[in-house]
Amino acid sequence: MSEDKPLIHVTLILCTYNRCESLARALKSVAASQMPETVQWEVVVVDNNSSDGTRGVIEGFCRQSPAHFRYLLEQKQGLSHARNAGIREARGRLLAFTDDDVVVEPTWLQNLTATLQDGGCAGVGGRVLPDEGFLCPEWMSPEERYGLGPLSIFDMGLASKDLAEPPFGASMAFRKDIFEKYGTFRTDLGRSPGSLMSNEDTEFGSRLLAAGERLRYEPSAVLYHCIPQDRIRKQYFLQWWFNKARSDMRQTGRANGAPWRIAGVPVDLFPRLGISALRWMLTIGPRERFSKKIAVWTNAGQIRESYRQPF
Repeated sequence: MSEDKPLIHVTLILCTYNRCESLARALKSVAASQMPETVQWEVVVVDNNSSDGTRGVIEGFCRQSPAHFRYLLEQKQGLSHARNAGIREARGRLLAFTDDDVVVEPTWLQNLTATLQDGGCAGVGGRVLPDEGFLCPEWMSPEERYGLGPLSIFDMGLASKDLAEPPFGASMAFRKDIFEKYGTFRTDLGRSPGSLMSNEDTEFGSRLLAAGERLRYEPSAVLYHCIPQDRIRKQYFLQWWFNKARSDMRQTGRANGAPWRIAGVPVDLFPRLGISALRWMLTIGPRERFSKKIAVWTNAGQIRESYRQPF
């Protein structure tokens, strides 16, 4: 960039809740970001009302690098509330997002946001990989398109391309004016303490795609998702898919268009649940069997959320 052009300002919004140890690793990797000298950048770390040592960790980075790190407290619980608070506080015209349980490569932030600098696209998603210590158990199906979805893995290969689907919240960036035009993250979706509800990130991306906005995938923007052992369990995967199905129903409101319902539940969901259960019981191979079991929990989540919806 020539010196006579205005500086590009980038804000990284990192939301956190009671993960002070993994947060310290994440912020250490972000602090090592390699950004051009002509690019002013900042990190707004949003503490979503943590009760552990989170504030002290963040303030330590603020003291070490006050030009780059800022602390923001958002007491209203929920990831969407925290991200929206970060958007309101951000000073940059390009807004990047990541989580408190990742390690980013030094070039991640620059490569993620560079695509947005010319205004040719509304948003971009980076490549999210499991950390080096990850071992895939025999019951997991990584070859399936969304087989590692519960672990927030987003890997669409090594070629840059336009996206036909939204990126994941662990590695995404948008122009700030996009939020001014289309609104912010839905607060009825997204993580909150004790809940695995999701979709606040993908719902926003889907909103942009439906409006004809262009999203890009940038594989050179690489970060690693740190996966604790308690997530590599069948029960976690089943709970994740159950709540993902609930989130999908809440996002799209598909039950509202069903002509026949029982207690608010579309009647076609009941035979689907029965068929899914039968396929699960008749399948033998561990990966195939667990994949069929996920379908059962997904159907159950759809029924649960439909029942909860007011009509």
